[in-house]
Amino acid sequence: MTDPAAPYRAFAQAAGTSPLDAHVATALGRSAAALRVLQVVPARRRGPVPVLAALHDLTLAGRAPGLAAAHAAADGEATAAAAVDTLLRSAPEVAALLARRRPASLVTGHCAVLQPAVAEAASRAGAGAVGLIGLDLSPGLDLHVDRVGTHLDTGQHLGDPASPVQLRASVVGPGRVPERAVPAVVARIGVGRDPLDLTDPDDARWLHACLAPDRPAESARLAEALAVAAAAPPHLLRGDPLDLLPAAVARVPAGALPVVLTTWAVARLTPDRRLRLRRTLEEVAAGRAVAWVSVEGVGVAPGVPTLGDRPASGHSTIGLTLPDGPVLRGEALGRCWSRGRLLSWLAAG
Repeated sequence: MTDPAAPYRAFAQAAGTSPLDAHVATALGRSAAALRVLQVVPARRRGPVPVLAALHDLTLAGRAPGLAAAHAAADGEATAAAAVDTLLRSAPEVAALLARRRPASLVTGHCAVLQPAVAEAASRAGAGAVGLIGLDLSPGLDLHVDRVGTHLDTGQHLGDPASPVQLRASVVGPGRVPERAVPAVVARIGVGRDPLDLTDPDDARWLHACLAPDRPAESARLAEALAVAAAAPPHLLRGDPLDLLPAAVARVPAGALPVVLTTWAVARLTPDRRLRLRRTLEEVAAGRAVAWVSVEGVGVAPGVPTLGDRPASGHSTIGLTLPDGPVLRGEALGRCWSRGRLLSWLAAG
């Protein structure tokens, strides 16, 4: 029989767990009453990460004042006791949160590889403006690549140097990353079954709730990223991304290049749906020029060359697919590691 306390013990002892979260996880794992309450939650949602996020969300929403006071005091023992008490007192609210929320983090690092790739797509197509379409993206700033700054260790700078969000990335290999600017972005469209709305207070609070309460620097960085997103909110289309792709492209004004973005999203599709994505892009491209910028594992994005690399080789391929006469043709612009923190550029400048 599985020990329900084991995940909490492991989480509390894991490297990188914040001190307050470790105290709470230890207390929950030792509380038979808390573990019984969590038995009504689906097994995949009753682990320490989602449960701690749900408790933190109640705190940020003002519905757990005792736990909020313990967080503010940075008192581990008080936080542990208040967390158990909050769970027992607010079990239905916690269960409801866990039923509809998944742990999430706002991703910014993708921008370091998307910035040169989107600029390359526009340059190849001769486009002075683009519309960005994010397919099934993780919460992040993929649709705001023009509003983020990136410092490369080559001394180059991409994106907006005045943005409150400034990233750092390293470059390996002889290829020089082009410093073309992303052209004017005239549409930002997110497509997914249940995308987080970064401008919605509840969704934004949930992202904060997924951070440890005793790491204010992380919360401050998240607030800066959310402010960037709120200043240019995307239009969200909810449903099957493949079904909605033509409608998303149609929302991009005439004269602008629709650029479809996938960042480690195609890997979540079955092989049949991956091929359907490419067919849908081909159908859309029959009516107007469209680009697909993909950052996916080796061999995952249909039509993007693997360069002889093996799947699951530890890096991803930065791909660009554009119309070439009546067909779409994919090219590997480069490779990246660590979700965008390290890249190698292959395309000729």
